[in-house]
Amino acid sequence: MKRKITAALLAALPLAATWAQGTTAAAPQTAAWKYLAAALAVSVGAIAGGFAVARIGSAAMGAMAEKPELSGKALPYVGLAEGICLWGFLVALLILFV
Repeated sequence: MKRKITAALLAALPLAATWAQGTTAAAPQTAAWKYLAAALAVSVGAIAGGFAVARIGSAAMGAMAEKPELSGKALPYVGLAEGICLWGFLVALLILFV
C-alpha cells in the first residue's frame, strides 16, 4: 500500500512542479485542478474512514462480546473513525468554495 501511495505522489510531482512555477493558466484549467483536488479529498477521506471503521468496529464488537459493559466506551471510537469521512467532505467544500 505504501508503494502505491509513493508511486502516485511521485507521478504527480512533475505536475505540481510545473504548476508551482507560476505559469499563467486559463481559468478552466484551474477549475479542473480544483475539482480534482476536491474529489481526491473526499475519496481519500472515505477510504481512510472505511479502513478505520472496519478495524475499530471489529475490535469494539469483539470487546463487547467478552464484556458487555464496554459498549459505552467502545462505540464512541467508531464514531470518531467515521468523522474522518466528514473531514474529507469539509476539506472538499473549502477547496471548492473558498
